Amino acid sequence: MSASGKSTVLAELARRGHAVVDTDVDGWIVDVPGDDGSTEPMWDEARISSLLDQHAGGTLFVAGCVANQGRFYPRFHAVVLLSAPAETLLERLATRTTNDFGKVAAEREAILADLRDVEPLLRAGATAEIDTRAPLADVADRLVDIASGPAVPR
Repeated sequence: MSASGKSTVLAELARRGHAVVDTDVDGWIVDVPGDDGSTEPMWDEARISSLLDQHAGGTLFVAGCVANQGRFYPRFHAVVLLSAPAETLLERLATRTTNDFGKVAAEREAILADLRDVEPLLRAGATAEIDTRAPLADVADRLVDIASGPAVPR
């Protein structure tokens, strides 16, 4: 979810020396045409598959939120939902300087709709959930613990 802390925690994990990929940047997402003429942002499946092949047996933290991410869940050790209440997300959107998304009312309304409609689907597919109101170091520690623990069956 937008403003849930994905980019921030990835930066912390990278600072600690972990391999990370933020699929919101660097061309990991492609627009796939829909039957109705619209487009849907999706992971570039060939590129994501290649990335996962390159890191097989190693730890890689991947963040993003797209409609086809579930196709890759069987290849992940864990799927963690980073979450925060709506008021926290809106506060982060209003104060963040690293990303302009969420600065206009229509984008904030779309984010709240995603929180209502999409987050429950993400929660259902997740093997763990972390409330990102916790201190950043604690969120990163919890992710490292999950990655180093046993794989959680889905």
